[in-house]
Amino acid sequence: MSVLRVFTRNMATAAKINNVVVIGGGLMGSGIAQVAAATGHNVTIVEMNDQLVGKALGGIKKSLERVAKKQFKDDAAKGQQYVDGTLSKLKGSTKLEEAVASTDLVVEAIVEKMNIKHELFSKIDAAAPASTIFTSNTSSLSIAEIGAVTKRQDRFGGLHFFNPVPMMKLLEVIRTEKTSEETYQQLMEFGKKLGKTCITCKDTPGFVVNRLLVPYMAEAIRLLERGDASARDIDIAMKLGAGYPMGPFELSDYVGLDTTNNIIHGWHEKFPENPLFNPPKMLEKLVSEGKLGVKSGEGFYSYKK
Repeated sequence: MSVLRVFTRNMATAAKINNVVVIGGGLMGSGIAQVAAATGHNVTIVEMNDQLVGKALGGIKKSLERVAKKQFKDDAAKGQQYVDGTLSKLKGSTKLEEAVASTDLVVEAIVEKMNIKHELFSKIDAAAPASTIFTSNTSSLSIAEIGAVTKRQDRFGGLHFFNPVPMMKLLEVIRTEKTSEETYQQLMEFGKKLGKTCITCKDTPGFVVNRLLVPYMAEAIRLLERGDASARDIDIAMKLGAGYPMGPFELSDYVGLDTTNNIIHGWHEKFPENPLFNPPKMLEKLVSEGKLGVKSGEGFYSYKK
């Protein structure tokens, strides 16, 4: 078969991703569902109960209204049409197996706990069609390890979106050693249809962005621990000296100190010999005190009014 025919076949197959199930309606899951619906996909958000489903759909509606107000500021009717059209492609469900029974793609966006992800994928593997592609939005766990409990490791990959999903253009597409070329092409085309700039990475800790970002934030904390410079001065230095939009402490507070702590602890447990993955004591202390950053009102900085 010629290269052209293979490419054409893959493109045709990729276009068949019409129905998408997003499992988890939190910040990331809702964002993924929103961009998928806004680009013409039929999307089902699966949550644990009706209250969480309602919260996710309500959050998406508010987000869409903000987007419409900005993009269609001179034409309110078109803005409303955009909101209504996107919402018409969205629905919620609490019935996991039923939701995946007729979907082309599953995007998992639940808690970063391997045992819980294993339980989820084991359950839906038996319920979803053999043709359905499974993906995880994990930012730090091994895609291959997550998918190992399924019988479709060739149709398993990673789609790592960034927060806030409707605004951030990057999508890391992760392929394991067992991800088929056809699956990889389908995921790349899906990402492009969402309007994302897609990059490819192997199944390595943190992929590209977090593999560079988390050790950078940890090293900044060590710099502070040693008393070499204040958090404020380190942030100023990286913004004015390196051209970064946020300093490492501002970024850590925005991401969530618990999130960063969980990621680096997970890597340290798996790769204890790598000094870049040693958890900073100051980070552990702040998390133990409930100082998680912006979301808790205090982290390295105070956000209390």
